[in-house]
Amino acid sequence: MSASFRQVVSDDSGSAVVEFVFVGILLSFVTLGVLQLGLALHVKNTLQDAASEGARWGALIDSTPAEGVQRTKELITTAVGKQYATNVSAREENWLGAPATVITVKAPLPIIGLWGPATSLEVTGHAAKEVLN
Repeated sequence: MSASFRQVVSDDSGSAVVEFVFVGILLSFVTLGVLQLGLALHVKNTLQDAASEGARWGALIDSTPAEGVQRTKELITTAVGKQYATNVSAREENWLGAPATVITVKAPLPIIGLWGPATSLEVTGHAAKEVLN
């Protein structure tokens, strides 16, 4: 090998800048991934809480499951946005041996920001119906 080629190969000036850029890019992707995971968990927990609250609302003695759906939609719209409150349904069934109101929410799972596949996230809230004896 020639002396000038050895000098070029063994010269590491400027390598710190390249390493910093590579590590910075990697850390940026990891940070964005953690933030996106936090956002997805926040949306899921918010929808779960809204479905449970809507079921409790719809299970009250002077209320109907349709009012529980309306309450669920209001809570979701206020917390995460109207696009998550488009597919909310209610039904009455026996749950753990007691008559209950069940609210189901199907919404997009946020994959990039708040955007994601349309009905990939489904949560359900249950509440025992109040009855007069």
